[in-house]
Amino acid sequence: MKKNVFLIGLLTLIFTSCSSDDPAPVNEEEIITTMTVVLTATGQNTVTLQSRDLDGDGPDEPVITISGPLTTNTTYTGSITLLNETVSPVEDITEEVEEEDEEHQFFYQTSGSVASTAYNDEDSNGNPVGLNFTLTTGGTGPGTIQITLRHEPNKSASGVANGDITNADGETDIAQLFNVFSQ
Repeated sequence: MKKNVFLIGLLTLIFTSCSSDDPAPVNEEEIITTMTVVLTATGQNTVTLQSRDLDGDGPDEPVITISGPLTTNTTYTGSITLLNETVSPVEDITEEVEEEDEEHQFFYQTSGSVASTAYNDEDSNGNPVGLNFTLTTGGTGPGTIQITLRHEPNKSASGVANGDITNADGETDIAQLFNVFSQ
């Protein structure tokens, strides 16, 4: 009788420890302290936009730098680099976003002298990612570009493939508003 109880207990332990009910590993959001956006146009100065927030969600605001004005009525090729500077050596989060491109998408919202943006890259399903993009300026004056990276957005939702963040869902990994000037 004791043998049977022991065997039943042992079998129960074996079956429950091998259960497939174990939770799937969670893909945590990235820690991003620095976003660098490089805008290049043929025959124009390269413009760099950068946001550095070394204390993350701490009390200090991000330090925003913009290397100069944009040129009016110009199309720029843009690229984004993301870093986690809380670790040593510094971690290049751009590589992770590229590797997990189906789970990430940048969204661009513009106003004023920043006329439009368009995606120049896509994931393996043909959906936009946004690490590479074009930015087109209009007339002279101030403008803004809000850049938001979403983790696990619903890329099949209405308008998301065209850059509409309204129905994107997912979690925001980083969002930054850059106030620029075109001349």
